[in-house]
Amino acid sequence: MTADAAVTLHRMRFATPAAARVAWPSSFGRRFLVSVDVEEEFDWRKPFSRAARGVTAVAALPAMHARLADAGIGPLYLVDHPVAANPRAIATVAALAGAEIGAQLHPWVNPPDREPAGEGASFVGNLPREVEAAKLDTLIATIESATGAAPRAYRAGRYGLGPASLALLAERGIRVDTSMRARHDYRAAGGADFSHVGNAAFRTREGLLELPLSTVDVGRWRGAGEWLPQAARRVPKGRGLLARAGLHSRVPLTPEGVCAAESVAAVRAAAQDGERLLVLSFHSPSLVPGNTPYVRDDAELARFHAWWDAVLPALARHGFEPASLAEVLVAADEGGMVGPAGLEPAT
Repeated sequence: MTADAAVTLHRMRFATPAAARVAWPSSFGRRFLVSVDVEEEFDWRKPFSRAARGVTAVAALPAMHARLADAGIGPLYLVDHPVAANPRAIATVAALAGAEIGAQLHPWVNPPDREPAGEGASFVGNLPREVEAAKLDTLIATIESATGAAPRAYRAGRYGLGPASLALLAERGIRVDTSMRARHDYRAAGGADFSHVGNAAFRTREGLLELPLSTVDVGRWRGAGEWLPQAARRVPKGRGLLARAGLHSRVPLTPEGVCAAESVAAVRAAAQDGERLLVLSFHSPSLVPGNTPYVRDDAELARFHAWWDAVLPALARHGFEPASLAEVLVAADEGGMVGPAGLEPAT
């Protein structure tokens, strides 16, 4: 393979296969999983750079971990290559009691470097199968060498799944994929479309347990279906108008760029919708001001932490208890699926 591996903008469309949804056992109750993208610091406004491998923000992770642990939460830490290859950074993550270390792939900083860095290549599923496979092998081997255990869970950076991604993960013994962000569409940037992926966990045809990142519709018209947000995108400021009128908005369950009040309403709506598992997420560089667009200064860091002060009690009020990845895997295996196996997750 040359240094100019082809980049193909697949722009795949995924959907939740209804019959392949996990049938959680009654003993599982309502649960939530906290996932963290543990990654390098880079300027999100600038072009993708292979040189952006600083991981100083990982030093702020133990304090946040202690706060989550006090609430009974054992997070899933999805580490990428700059973190896994940095002895101090990966040792910091590995020392966090009660956590699970998974893998996250940022192709522009994950060897081997066989593709030109750029927007399209930032979605690893757009790379040739053999390049994606080589990057996965490097990442998994680096994590296993540093921690003594192969990762069981995976997230593609920028939610960048492609036509070969899920099969490649299954071939390498990965049990859980959490690369789909429910109700989001990244085709405009060259990524995948998850507009028709809901919050429910499901089995892919490759046998992986898919845990989509949770996004909840709120507002008086929240049950209108997918046609409403799609129509709103075609109207200038349409989504903002619907949100301000209290009619419809989509709320990702993250402290990054989402206000606490909206998230509390989303938790309530998720309970009303009968959701059994919610997947929350954030990026580790947000723990230090100036690293992400979501936390640029101390005031925004305070809002980041205040989000947890509001959302964790809301989760408890509505019966959502924390779950570790290990607990999720046991319950998913026990419950099985709503329907027969072998359904296609992609359309």
